[in-house]
Amino acid sequence: MFFIITKIKHCSLVILLSLHQIIQKVKRYCSYQERSCYEVLQKLYGYGLQKSQIDEIIEQLTTENYLNEEKFAIVFASGKFRMKHWGRIKIKHALQQKKVSNYNIQTALDAIVEEDYLSVLQKLTAKKWRQLKSETFITKKAKTQFYLLQKGYEKHLIKNALDTAILQERQSSIS
Repeated sequence: MFFIITKIKHCSLVILLSLHQIIQKVKRYCSYQERSCYEVLQKLYGYGLQKSQIDEIIEQLTTENYLNEEKFAIVFASGKFRMKHWGRIKIKHALQQKKVSNYNIQTALDAIVEEDYLSVLQKLTAKKWRQLKSETFITKKAKTQFYLLQKGYEKHLIKNALDTAILQERQSSIS
């Protein structure tokens, strides 16, 4: 039996869980959404298990396909790219924080379609450029570049996207 201490409205409640119950809880945790091995390890350490028990549980979860780090990395990267429009650099750092292997990080980044990536970068650049219409040219360029760097895009791609946005603005102002 393992002790789980849960706080409910300023009161500590001690719950006794068997190893089987802990495994079932972790399976539900992994079924809800893809998890990294590191997230599951943190959860298991929170239950006060010993390293040998944790290793057995991780092996069982992997064997039963509840835990797949490569799948997690791909789902995480594509989700952050599609929903939050993160660039590869920011996605890479986030996956590194979750202790994902370099191989799986590279696999996840390779799964992002290059045409979609460049298209999103161009849209973000154009949108930010238009938002800064009252700024001077240099300030607009610097703020747009800083915004895209924060989003995690590569410098050389930002430069190309900025050049395209500036060119489009000049062409639209001429016509």
